[in-house]
Amino acid sequence: MEGEIKNFIVVWITVLASLFYCHTIGKFIPKGTTRLFTLLPITSLFLFLHLKLTTIHLGSITCFFIAWLANFKLLLFAFGQGPLSSPSSSSPPISFPRFVLIACLPIKIHHHPPPPPNLQKPSKIEIKEYPSHKSLETVLLHARNPITEPDTTRSTKLGSKGYHKSPLDYATKVVFIAILLQVYKYKEHVHAKLILLVYCFHVYVSLELLLALMTVLARAIGQVELEPPFNEPYRSSSLQDFWGRRWNLIVASILRPTVYDPVRRISGRLMGKKWASVMAIIATFSVSGLMHELVFYNMGREKPTWEVTWFFVIHGVCLVLEIWVKKALYGKFRLPAIVSGPVVVVFVVATGSWLFIPAFLRCHADVRVRREIATFVEFVKEIVVSFGFRSFNVVSVPHGD
Repeated sequence: MEGEIKNFIVVWITVLASLFYCHTIGKFIPKGTTRLFTLLPITSLFLFLHLKLTTIHLGSITCFFIAWLANFKLLLFAFGQGPLSSPSSSSPPISFPRFVLIACLPIKIHHHPPPPPNLQKPSKIEIKEYPSHKSLETVLLHARNPITEPDTTRSTKLGSKGYHKSPLDYATKVVFIAILLQVYKYKEHVHAKLILLVYCFHVYVSLELLLALMTVLARAIGQVELEPPFNEPYRSSSLQDFWGRRWNLIVASILRPTVYDPVRRISGRLMGKKWASVMAIIATFSVSGLMHELVFYNMGREKPTWEVTWFFVIHGVCLVLEIWVKKALYGKFRLPAIVSGPVVVVFVVATGSWLFIPAFLRCHADVRVRREIATFVEFVKEIVVSFGFRSFNVVSVPHGD
C-alpha cells in the first residue's frame, strides 16, 4: 500500500505539472490545429499515466478522471471550446486552480445574467436539470452548450431537492456497500443470478457515492459544483429517459461536444440529416464503450473481450430503434410509465448482467476491493500507532538516577 500511495502522489504531481503546461499554452498559442499539436503529448501521456497504479480504488478513478474526462476536455480546449476555455473572447483565462478542478473533475459552472430588479439574485453557480420530457436525442441534438449558451429557464438551485440528497441518504448507501462486501464473502452459497443483480446495484451506488465525494471536494476547494451524476435511474420510463436524463449525465455532457456534435455535423454533409443523428448516437455509445474498456483494462490488465463495448453499441442501436418507433406511433399509442418503466429497468439490468458485469468478475473486483479496504485500514492503523509512539517519545523525559 505504501508503494501504491507513493506512485499515486507521483502520478498526480505529473498531472498537475502537465495541466500547468496546458494552462500556459492556452495563454500564448491561439486555438486551432497548432494548439492541438502542442497538447497531444499531454493527452497521450494521460492515456497511459494511470497504468502506474494497480489498485482499483486509485487506478480506476485516476483513469476515469485523467484518461477520459481530462483528455476530452483538453481536446475541446485545443479549439477554444468546452469548460476549460473562457466563456467569451473578452473574458480573462480561468485561474490555474479552477483549470485543474474543471479538467480533472466533472464540473459544470453556470454563469447567469443579472437578475431583474426587485427579484432575488440567483446563485451564480447552479446545476442544470434536464427536463423530464427531453430524451437522449433531444438532449444531445438540441440541448445548449452549458458553458457557452447557459440555459436559465430550467435549473436547480444549489441545495434544492432532487440533486443534493440528505446526509442520511448517503450514510444509508455507505451501510449498503458495507453489507454487500460482507455478502460477497458468502457468494458461493448465493444464486449466481442474484449475485449479478447485487453487482449491478453495487456499481450504481459506488458511482453515486464517489461523485458525491467529489462534489464535497470541489465545493471545499474552489466553490464550484459537480454536474448532477444521477437522477434516480430506476425511475426511467424509456431508454431515452435513462440515458438522456437519469444515468451518468456527467459523461453524456462530455460526449456530446466531443463525439456527437462532430459526427452529426460530418454525417449530415455526407448522408443527410435523417441518418446524421443515427450515426452520431451510435458513435457516441461506441466511444463510451471504448473508454469503459480502458477503465476495465486498468482494473484487470487483461486483453479486452469487447463485451463492454458491445453493451453500449447494443444500447445505442436499441435507442435509435426506440426513437423511430416513437416517431412512427406519435399520437397513436404510448405505453404507460407503469409498464415501460419496469421493462427498461429489466432490459438494462439484463444486458448489464450479460455484458457489463462479467468485466468486473474477470478481474475479481469484489475480492480486490475487500482486500484493498482491509489493507488501507491496516496502513492507517500503522501510521496512527507510529505517530502516537513518536509523539510519546517526544514528550517523554528520561528519569535521572
